Amino acid sequence: MPGVQDMRVGVDNGTDASVTVDLLARNSGAMAATIADRATPLQDAGLSPREEAGEKPMRSFRARFSPSKFPYRKLLSALAIGFVGGCVFFYFHLPLPWMLGSLVACLIASLFNMPVAVPGIVRPPMLMLVGVVLGSGFTPDMAGSMIDWLPGLGILMLFVTVTAGCCYFYFRRVGGFDHWTAFFSGMPGGLVEMTALGDVYGANTRAIALVHSSRIMLVVLTLPFVLSFVGGQALTGTTRSGASILEAPISAELWLFGTGLCGALLGRLLSMPSPFLMGPMLVSAAIHLAGVSAFHAPWEIIAFAQLVLGSALGCSFAGVNKSSILHILRLSVGSTAFLVAASTSCALLVSHLTGSPILSLLLAYSPGGLTETSLMALSLHVDVAFVATHHVLRVFFVAVSATFLARLLKRSKLAKKDG
Repeated sequence: MPGVQDMRVGVDNGTDASVTVDLLARNSGAMAATIADRATPLQDAGLSPREEAGEKPMRSFRARFSPSKFPYRKLLSALAIGFVGGCVFFYFHLPLPWMLGSLVACLIASLFNMPVAVPGIVRPPMLMLVGVVLGSGFTPDMAGSMIDWLPGLGILMLFVTVTAGCCYFYFRRVGGFDHWTAFFSGMPGGLVEMTALGDVYGANTRAIALVHSSRIMLVVLTLPFVLSFVGGQALTGTTRSGASILEAPISAELWLFGTGLCGALLGRLLSMPSPFLMGPMLVSAAIHLAGVSAFHAPWEIIAFAQLVLGSALGCSFAGVNKSSILHILRLSVGSTAFLVAASTSCALLVSHLTGSPILSLLLAYSPGGLTETSLMALSLHVDVAFVATHHVLRVFFVAVSATFLARLLKRSKLAKKDG
């Protein structure tokens, strides 16, 4: 069965996003190369062992951007096609133009085998920016109201458990997946974690990655219409969040990039899921909750991040056999329709019980990725902190519960049927 490093699609996000697995695979290869380099005798280059140890990773990192290894033309083609798609969506006032327009345009280009690609190493800087933006949604005024979120968060855990079980049986019976592939494909979240765990248990990791990538893509494409029909709110192409980069003070950009870098280092140090998103979000949230700064990102930076992330998601199917894509898409349409209907019903119920705004709950309970759904909340000027908190908890809950449940099921009759 193909391993994680064999996949052309992968996260979430954290966040779930498609190219994150490719990034992890490349990082693993770079790490292995670095270890091998350190194990070889030092060349007579006049460097001390400590200098040599520091120079090797830098050369390995720079080598990844050499013209022979980095697909500059494919990346520029993808961004150009994504920009055209965004302009078309913007012109016709369609929802989330820079993310959905670029996604649709690059998806079409991928299906027609056009030379497009967004390498995994391009995604982390965009996630860092998005993480900082999401963290800026936390304000000192909301610190006391977070206790009111607990009932909805508790119901979210029950919702995730029930829908995961239903999706497992759907992929098992309808899709014909084996036990472990159905198990990790049915988990509503944690794309990178589910793919990695699936590889440990011998599941078809390519199928898992395709299912989760399709889920995120389909939710991103359908959720704006659900929000319009149920929540009475349309996402138009003229929606902007934050001041223009020409109007924002230079301190806002300094806070933005400084917080992103510190958060990314913290995320890697603590081995967080989606460290380039979670770390900057937590650092930014701490800064805003403490009242240290109230900076906000210019809308052009947010639009550019949406363009890159949408293009990356659309290109995640490049190079994959069309028959495999169509088979997974057909299955994903059924599972995604169930998840969207279930999440909408649950949001309506929680809104009735707690009085929380239906629009915020629709986004919070959405089975989409943390990054994509939170960007929708940002465009709608909905409580980003509320939405992001629900999705962060969902990702953590899915990752932890799937790990322990997989261990319990390892010796069960369900697992042995495929043995």
